[in-house]
Amino acid sequence: MDTLTTEELKDLWLRQEDFVLVNVLDEPQFEATHIPESVNLPASLSDFSEHVLQLTGSKQRRVVVYGAGEGCQAALDACDDLQRDGFNVAVYSGGAAAWKASGEPLAV
Repeated sequence: MDTLTTEELKDLWLRQEDFVLVNVLDEPQFEATHIPESVNLPASLSDFSEHVLQLTGSKQRRVVVYGAGEGCQAALDACDDLQRDGFNVAVYSGGAAAWKASGEPLAV
C-alpha cells in the first residue's frame, strides 16, 4: 500500500500533479470537516470503485484517499479495494487531523 505523508501530499499540489483527493467518510463527516479541493465518495457505497472510475475517467489517474485521521480504517480499506481493482491509489494516512495539525486549513 502506497502511503503519503502531509509533506508528500502538499508536494503533489506544488508540482501540480494530476490526482484526485477523495475523502472516504460518510457525507455528514465530510461536511463537518475536510481538506479543501477533496471530493466525497464514501467507502461504504456498494459500488465505490465504479464511482471512483467515473470521477477519474481512468484507473491510471492517481487517486489519494483519506479519512478522519491516522489509522482510519475506512481509508485503509478503500485503498486496499481500489488497489485490488487496479487503480493507481495511495492513502494519505494522517487524514484531516494531520492536515489541520500541520497548520493547513480545513473546509467546513
